[in-house]
Order: sequence, then structure tokens, then C-alpha cells
Amino acid sequence: MEKQGTILIVDDNTDVLLAAKLLLKQHHKKILTTDNPFDVEGLLNTHQVDVILLDMNFNRDAISGQEGFYWLKKIHTQVPSIAVVLMTAYSDVKLAVEAIKNGATDFVAKPWQNDQLLTVIATALAHAQDKQAINQLSRQTQGLSQALSQPQSEFLGQSDAMLQVFDTLNKAAKTDANILITGESGTGKELTAHAIHAQSTRAHMPFISLDMGAVSGSLFESELFGHKKGAFTDAKMDRVGRFELAHGGTLFLDEVGNMPLDQQVKLPAAIQNRQITPVGGNQPIDVDIRLVCATNDALPQSVVDGQFRQDLLYRINTIEINLPPLRERKEDIPLLVDHYMNIYQQKYRRELALPPSALSTLCEYSWPGNVRELAHTIERAVILSEGSELAIHHVLIAPNTPASAQSNSLLEYDTFDLDVLEQRAIRAALKHHQGNVSHAAKALGLTRGAMYRRLEKYGL
Repeated sequence: MEKQGTILIVDDNTDVLLAAKLLLKQHHKKILTTDNPFDVEGLLNTHQVDVILLDMNFNRDAISGQEGFYWLKKIHTQVPSIAVVLMTAYSDVKLAVEAIKNGATDFVAKPWQNDQLLTVIATALAHAQDKQAINQLSRQTQGLSQALSQPQSEFLGQSDAMLQVFDTLNKAAKTDANILITGESGTGKELTAHAIHAQSTRAHMPFISLDMGAVSGSLFESELFGHKKGAFTDAKMDRVGRFELAHGGTLFLDEVGNMPLDQQVKLPAAIQNRQITPVGGNQPIDVDIRLVCATNDALPQSVVDGQFRQDLLYRINTIEINLPPLRERKEDIPLLVDHYMNIYQQKYRRELALPPSALSTLCEYSWPGNVRELAHTIERAVILSEGSELAIHHVLIAPNTPASAQSNSLLEYDTFDLDVLEQRAIRAALKHHQGNVSHAAKALGLTRGAMYRRLEKYGL
């Protein structure tokens, strides 16, 4: 898997710096470390940092965490879009909630579990990239939202299908109703969740997310509900769950359809009663959350197949927002192409014209990976184009090739490069299953996590 992201670790304990660096460098492009928080400003001026893993307590302040809050504020003043994950050996509920309210992306207690830290950093990196894209989109399309009645210009569309989405979103966001966002992979479900939160009465409170497909069975209850010290072997201290962290704000459960059936049993009561009990605890905790879920699975069919609880489906989809695939709103493609060309020309310092033939090709393509695939395609084309015009023939199958010929071409061994063959197989599986990542992964014999890593690797 291609490593992505630059991570800065700030901690006055050199052992912690070394342990975190050794773990994270296996998964991320560049790891920077410092034992002095006063170095952070200079490092941010000389490096494009995506995520900061920041200790909350330094030498002069042993346990209160106030130094962490001070440096968190300083960092966000310098780089507002950066994701900051706070860590401390003195974890408690009030400190965790205060950290989130002060702008932290997440909160990690030391000593951490490796899988947990990797998940937190990966989620923070994804959120940082989304925030950067949203900020840039908002700057470039200021005023467009009013013309199109869309929320804060966080995603683009002027087709009838998208205007209907915006209308439903505008009405639902102002309520506390549970919302289920459905749609194929790459259609913008997480952006929609952020837009709902931004337009709600809870916008000033935390937005907490969890990818349900990335949570292992053993950590499921702990991630959602938290746990008490001693609840299980590795529970060395209390941990705050996502429900409690989201108190007063929005809890976003992504890929909710990937939850194993045996893990779904405790969710309906928690959602209905807005009350949770940490693992190993005996006192229920009241939580005030707005629940937003997302999936690219057909949950009604999963209920019929016995893979999803019907009572859980009833509770999470008071309002359903279905995001149309890009192939069903092709009139939005020119708008999206223009947007991503602006972004990537600026990023890679290129100036390219868009010839009519290239735009025609882009509009005729079926886009099995939807907007995410279009964005990656434009980025690759901007990088690979050698002349003064955007050349897409390097990165896109010609749409006027008959479907049968395209299918056959994927099976021809014109190369023995395994990466090329794997990419072709993934494209074919996605096309066959109409962009459904879960079904494509199953057909390829991959886990969902392994499938997502390959989608990221190949920019699909």
C-alpha cells in the first residue's frame, strides 16, 4: 500500500517518540518528532504536516492537560485545517470531552493499543484531507451555494438529482432526526454527514466519526461505549467511547452495514434510550447525540438475508438521503472537472487547458468509482500531461470502446505487471457490482479493509 501523510509527534518522553515513530512509519509517508512543543511552529513552516499527535502534559504541568490545550489552540491558529490527536497518560471523561470541544480530532490514552492508534491516525488523516478540500472548495465557490440551494458549497451539483438531495438535507439537518446516508462508494457520504452537522443546531459541538468496517470485534463495544479500567486484559485505564465523546454533537457511524450481526444487538437500545454503559461498568450514562449513519449496502435486503437487524434499521433511518451515482447526474461532471482541475493545477503548479474532446470523454465515461474516481483521474491527468492541454488518455479507458471489448481487454495479458493486472481486476469487479465495494471485495476474495487499501493505492 502506498504510504500517505506526514505525521508530527510531539512528546517530552523520548521513549514514546521512538515507539510511535517505529509504529507509524510503517504506514505513513513521513514521520517527524520533537520533544519540545516550541519547535512545532518552525516545523509547520518548513513541512506540510497532515496530523499532529500531541502530548497533553509536558514538564511544567504534570496532569491537568492545560499545556496540551494551549498548544492545540496555537497550532490551529497557525494551520486551521490540521488534524490534532491529543494523548495523555491521565485519561478521564471530562478531559476527553474538553479536548474534542477545543478542536481536537480525537483523543488517545497512553499506553495505547497499536491497532487503536493506527485507526485514530488514519481517521484523523482522512478528516484533515476532507477539511482541506472543503475549505478550498468553499473559497473557490463562494456564493454558489445560494444559487444552487446547496449546503455551504461543501460538495457540488446542479443536476435535478443533487438539488433534491440538497433540499432533503436542508430540511433534515435542522432537526435531531436520525439520518441514514446511502449511495455507492465515492458518492460523498462523509461530506454529506459533515454538511448535516454544519447546518444543525449542534454545529458548535463535536462531530465524532467511526468507520464500523475498521473496528475489530474485540474492540467494538469499547470503541462505541468506552470501558472501565480492568474490564479486560488490556484495559489499563478508563476509556471514553464515541457515544460519550459526541455528547451534545453528532455521532457519524460510517459503513454501518459492515457490522457483524452479533455486534448489532446492543445498538438499538443505546440509540433509542440515548444511554450507554461502558464495558466493565454498571452505571448507565446519558448521552445527547444526533446520529448519522452511512452505508453503500442495501440494508433492506441485508435484513431479508438475516445479516442486519430490522429493529436497528428502523432506528437509524428516520430520514434517508440517497446520493445518486455520478453516471446518473452527468450534467454535474463539467462542474466537478473544473473544480478538481483548479485544485490540482494549483497543487502541482500546472496551467492546462481542457480541450472539448477531453471533457466529452470524461462526460461519457461511466465512473464506477463516482466522484472519488473522477478526482483521482483528474489528479493523475494533471501530473502526467506533457503539453499545454489536459491529456486523459493515459488514465482513462476510452468510453466509445464497446463494453464487451472493454471487458475482454481486461482479460488480455498484454503485461505481466501484477500491479497493472490487479488494478484491472479491481476495476472490472467494481464495474460488475456497480460500484459496491463490499460485493466487489467479496468477489475478489479480499477483506473490505484490504479492498480500501488497494482503492487508495490505485487512486480508484
